[in-house]
Amino acid sequence: KFQQFFCYFLFAVTHNTGLLIPTHTWRCFSRVPLVVELWDRGSSSRDQLLGSASIQLHQLLSSEKTQLGPTGDPGWRQTHQDRIPVVHPQPSERVAELSYVATLEDLGFIKAKEVLVSDSIQVGPDGSEPAPQATRDTLEYRAALELEMWKEEQEDLFDDQLKQKELRHMQALADEWRKRDREREALVKKKELEFNLLEEKLQKTLCDLEKREKQLAEAELQVRLIKPDQYKQSIIFRSSSRESDHLVALEKEKVRLMEEERGRLLQQVERRRFCRVHNGLVKLVNKEFQLFREQQNLRPEFRLQAEVNLLALEKVELERKLESTTKSKLHYKQQWGRALKELARFKQREQENAMARLKKQQAELEAMRLRYLATEEKEVVRQDRQELDDIRNELNRLKKQEQEKLGPAPAEPDSAPSLNLNESAEEHLSRLLEERDTLLRTGVYTHDDRIIAELSRQIQEAMRDRKL
Repeated sequence: KFQQFFCYFLFAVTHNTGLLIPTHTWRCFSRVPLVVELWDRGSSSRDQLLGSASIQLHQLLSSEKTQLGPTGDPGWRQTHQDRIPVVHPQPSERVAELSYVATLEDLGFIKAKEVLVSDSIQVGPDGSEPAPQATRDTLEYRAALELEMWKEEQEDLFDDQLKQKELRHMQALADEWRKRDREREALVKKKELEFNLLEEKLQKTLCDLEKREKQLAEAELQVRLIKPDQYKQSIIFRSSSRESDHLVALEKEKVRLMEEERGRLLQQVERRRFCRVHNGLVKLVNKEFQLFREQQNLRPEFRLQAEVNLLALEKVELERKLESTTKSKLHYKQQWGRALKELARFKQREQENAMARLKKQQAELEAMRLRYLATEEKEVVRQDRQELDDIRNELNRLKKQEQEKLGPAPAEPDSAPSLNLNESAEEHLSRLLEERDTLLRTGVYTHDDRIIAELSRQIQEAMRDRKL
């Protein structure tokens, strides 16, 4: 609880109307409240606003008036007492309660002093000029001072309201920023979860691809181990099965087209049957109407009415036929366009399938040709190796025989066998070189293959034997 305090305000207004309070002053008191602020003045920190309370002056203006002086004087007084809460700006909560008593007094009119100005300056009895009145004691100065103070208070009030609005806007911006930040975090978490799921799917797909590659490698190895005849039979069987599947697909497509054609023909038959029945009924009605018209032809008005009705029926019939013809024409046009599109798609699909089959068959034939060439080359290499071993054995046997026959005999008779051996070694070396070059030219083998390495080794051995 704070000590009681007192505030006193003076207002000077121009009273040029018949009202007790001028309109401008009344409007100002009614619209602008008197704001009382509660501040905490700390010793070390700056002042802190604890709360504020707004005193509405329109309640004071609507209170009962009491006369100040005797009857006839214009002075009067209004008093209003109330209790209002002191509210903290942020958050808006009640921090205290203010009990106030507001009083508005009208002190009446200010009487103007008549000042007589003479042509000459009057001198006092003591010979000195009269002392002028102090400027600060005049009512005009006080009124101007009060007006300036009121302006400063209004400016402070406007600044406080502007600061409160700025604080509210900043709080709203901060709330919106936090909201956007939470939404952004939620979106980031969602995207991270989606990326993790996609990464798991990708890992699973990679594992499946590795398994399929292993299976394909094993299947290719098994296919290579199969005998050439069985492999050819399997290729022929697969090609025949693909051709049969293609023929079955063609037959199914033909059956589907025939079913569509059958449905369309059935619709046409039903439509024509309905037209025949309808035409029979129309003819019967026309006959009855003809008899009725012949009976009514005796009257001219009936005859004219019959002609009008006949013309109307003809008009309706012609309109119906025109509409039916237009619809059937549009329907047939749509069916024809759809059939042309389907035929074009079917032709394109057949061409694509034929090209794919042709490319696949060419690839299979090329692979078979390469495998067959490799098999033949392996067989030739095996035969050459066998011949090479036979020649090596023969050479060893001949060397042993020559070593056994060495003795006092002259060396001239042995020149002919050595010459024959050198010629056979040269032929063998040239044949090995030709075989190795032939295998390398096919593009199937490289220098790192076992067959090429074996041929190179044999060539080196043959060259060493030739040098010996």
